[in-house]
Amino acid sequence: MPLPLQGIRVLDLSRGITGGFCSQQLADFGAEVIKVENTAGGDILRYQPPLLEGAGTQFYMVNRNKKSITLNLRPQEGKDIFLKLVKVSDVVIDQFRPGVMERLGLGYEVLKKISPDIIYCSLSAYGITGPMRDLSGHDLNFRSMSGMLSLIRDKNNMPHLSPISIAALAGGGLYAALGIILALYQREKTGQGQLCEVAMVDGALTFMVEALAQWAGTGELAQRGDKTMPGNYACYNIYRTKDDKYLSLGALETRSWEEFCNMMSKSEYVSLQGDMERQEEIYRGIQEVLLTRTRDEWVEFFAGHNVQLTPVLEVHEVANHPQMQERKMIHWMRDFKGSGIDFPLTGIPIKLSNGPEEISPSFPKLGENNNEILSMLGYSNEEITAYKNNGVI
Repeated sequence: MPLPLQGIRVLDLSRGITGGFCSQQLADFGAEVIKVENTAGGDILRYQPPLLEGAGTQFYMVNRNKKSITLNLRPQEGKDIFLKLVKVSDVVIDQFRPGVMERLGLGYEVLKKISPDIIYCSLSAYGITGPMRDLSGHDLNFRSMSGMLSLIRDKNNMPHLSPISIAALAGGGLYAALGIILALYQREKTGQGQLCEVAMVDGALTFMVEALAQWAGTGELAQRGDKTMPGNYACYNIYRTKDDKYLSLGALETRSWEEFCNMMSKSEYVSLQGDMERQEEIYRGIQEVLLTRTRDEWVEFFAGHNVQLTPVLEVHEVANHPQMQERKMIHWMRDFKGSGIDFPLTGIPIKLSNGPEEISPSFPKLGENNNEILSMLGYSNEEITAYKNNGVI
């Protein structure tokens, strides 16, 4: 059975993790993704450490099952090749700053004239409108501007950095993939393409629904120490265990909290779940008990009981966890490229009964598909050689 996006061709101009993450979602579901890379080294992830067998490990994480063509978009010959590609494609992903493609003469208004059904996805930091449109940014900036950063603070009330690029990946990459699919679906009805515009800071802002609801309902801004903030209730907290590992407890429901307290021989805490004045006392009491066993011993003790107690797993533990293995969320590439290293790729989180069931773990070398793609466009071997010698590809 064909995959949902089989027959869709995507030209991905992005460099870095956000656009790569976006187009990988499309590739996993059958789209032919062609990375259009510059002739001066291509995607920055190719050489961003740590490196494994000649490429950055992040490159492997977001560029499986794609093709690569090197193309210099500045000379007219490069523009012509790109325009020919657009005519036989369905989607263009542009992660340059707003205005860059227009200055090259390859913006949406130009492309839609030669291909009215093209879906053009502009994926940028702050969007194509507004006073910040010309600024670049990274995940930290988007979390800062969206308000996310203000809600995660250390014990000194300093906003806390995170190693997870949630604003760029989810606020940018996932929303862009969703927007492209929506535009393709609408094209089925109208026959017309359109501009799909995603700003990473906009996407990050949508994750602020809980904080915005709290502010709207109370008129107050959440600050560290407020009873509405995470970490102030014993039933929803993190605890250390005997082996200096951690457990997370999410027993928000009364029934779960009661079962947890009874199993911990702390039944006196059941009625105090929402008593703000007693939370520190309750936390200390539970922490004292949890320090008597290791993390995994407690996990086994509570197995089969619906108390929302889970281990705080390290990265290597997640990759080997039975739940992730059963759900095919880690795809192990054993002895990756003869390196002796077993490399874990993330799986496909959307499970369709008609697939895809397996990922395609192939990664394009820079310009690997130049000849194939240019031949498909009708260029001769002599022309391709000349373009290569002249730095067009």
